Amino acid sequence: MNSLVNQIVTGVVESLVKELLGKSHGKTASKRKKRAAKSASTTTGTTKRKTAAKRNAKPAAKQVSKRRTTASRSKQRSR
Repeated sequence: MNSLVNQIVTGVVESLVKELLGKSHGKTASKRKKRAAKSASTTTGTTKRKTAAKRNAKPAAKQVSKRRTTASRSKQRSR
């Protein structure tokens, strides 16, 4: 009876140790893969579409400055 319990316990412990050690073989998280370069035939089609879209596009609007006026800045400073 005693040897049976001892045999079961050692079997469980050995399997746990084997499982824990088996998972630590220097495996790292999956690395991100670079995208494959496209062939020349597909890139020419996209550049043609881009140039056609540029002709129809409106020019970029000028960015308006959001700077506060001197009066509003002095009000903020006095708070």
